[in-house]
Amino acid sequence: MNDSAADGDAQEIPKNEKLNLSTKIAFGAGDLGTAIAAMIGITYLSPFLTDVAGLDPNLAGRTQLVGKVWDAVNDPMVGVLSDRTQSSQGRRYPWMIWGSIPFGIFFFLQWIVPQFSTQESVNQWGLFWYYTAVSILFNAFYTIVNLPYTALTAELTQDYDERTSLTSFRFFFSIGGSIFAILLFLVISILIPNNRQLQYVVLGGICAAVSVLPLYWCVWGTKKRAQAVAKLHPQTEQQVSIPLWQQLKIVFTNRPFLFVVGIYLCSWLSFQLSAGIIPYFVTSWMRLPQWHVSLVLLTVQGTAMSMLFVWSAISKRFGKQAVYYMGMSIWIIAQVGLFFLQPGQIILMYIFAMMAGFGVSTAYLVPWSMLPDVIELDELKTGQRREGIFYSFMVFLQKICLGFAVYLVLEKLGAAGYIKPTPDTLIPIQPNTVLDVIRNFIGPIPAIALILGLVLTYFYPITREMHAEIMLKLKERQENTGS
Repeated sequence: MNDSAADGDAQEIPKNEKLNLSTKIAFGAGDLGTAIAAMIGITYLSPFLTDVAGLDPNLAGRTQLVGKVWDAVNDPMVGVLSDRTQSSQGRRYPWMIWGSIPFGIFFFLQWIVPQFSTQESVNQWGLFWYYTAVSILFNAFYTIVNLPYTALTAELTQDYDERTSLTSFRFFFSIGGSIFAILLFLVISILIPNNRQLQYVVLGGICAAVSVLPLYWCVWGTKKRAQAVAKLHPQTEQQVSIPLWQQLKIVFTNRPFLFVVGIYLCSWLSFQLSAGIIPYFVTSWMRLPQWHVSLVLLTVQGTAMSMLFVWSAISKRFGKQAVYYMGMSIWIIAQVGLFFLQPGQIILMYIFAMMAGFGVSTAYLVPWSMLPDVIELDELKTGQRREGIFYSFMVFLQKICLGFAVYLVLEKLGAAGYIKPTPDTLIPIQPNTVLDVIRNFIGPIPAIALILGLVLTYFYPITREMHAEIMLKLKERQENTGS
């Protein structure tokens, strides 16, 4: 019986580390729910807080910043704890199983407008503390399910190109979730045209339910593969024994990891700044109805999704860095074009949105496919696999970026004199100071960050050849240890 099980594992994991299609699909589905939650949060939470809940832009920015800072702080904690988790279900899966339902509940609570008092000052601070508390709890459970999930990438295969393919599936579902969320909001806004508060409650309820189920699909569809890999490569499930402070020291002395962090930071700061300002850019600068916001986002995300497997194929031929150069160059042109765009140039706006999607696709694909290679280099140096701590710092920076970007946008809009919509004036005419803030955040600021990311990519040291050498040395070490 044991021999049969061993034969099954050997068939499931051939020597070339290739993954079957069902495993890739199940893994990709694990990012569907969190992508829905993240996309709605990035794009719609700020307008909801300022225009529907009635929170002052400065307080709206601060409540999101507090939530994201706490969220970022707990990333290394969850990463280290998941590295040290011992369970019959593996290191990562218990976190995903037990965290999924609270994740959905607290996501929904973000879209409720509580009634505290008719006095404006009390109401403002009551809203602030409510949304801050919910943000902290939601982001904590987001980390609990998403960080262990992302760490699975390095535990399902050790093949250089197969990881890029696996990442393509992950972000195919991720972008698909974003598109679903945008389409859903568009449909809800058409069916419920005159009650924006009800629109968001319905959106939050549906997305909360849809977000939980794919996480269990991922667990069910990948656990067998992960357990088989653990038998073939026992080091993937080895409990990390290095003290936390020493782990942090090793992480920050890993030079390729710092490059990956920088590349990821630049590309995602650009994306989050752009996504956060698009609702204001489309309505306040372009003077277009609200439904154009959803169509612009659909254009960006639809293009990004369609390009994922194209970029993955190009990466196999030319390498990850070359793909990043191509995508970022197109994206920079798009951001600069949006800065010079004038009201009335609607077709050109959608062309730039499509061009941005080419670059966003590589921002999804390249940094996350680089990270497992960095983990192997760390294993070669330390003798231990520590996916949790590395992935936690990537997610840590993503959330710091998002919190900072949203805070900065709302703080600047509030300081510039942003005028909130009213039932009588759905698209108020904003002062020039507000319009300048909107244009700067849609154009030059993201473009500068993207250019810096290109520079960092040029100096990134792990090539396909270097990774092959790392894997060869690890294999020799395992063989020597086994003998």
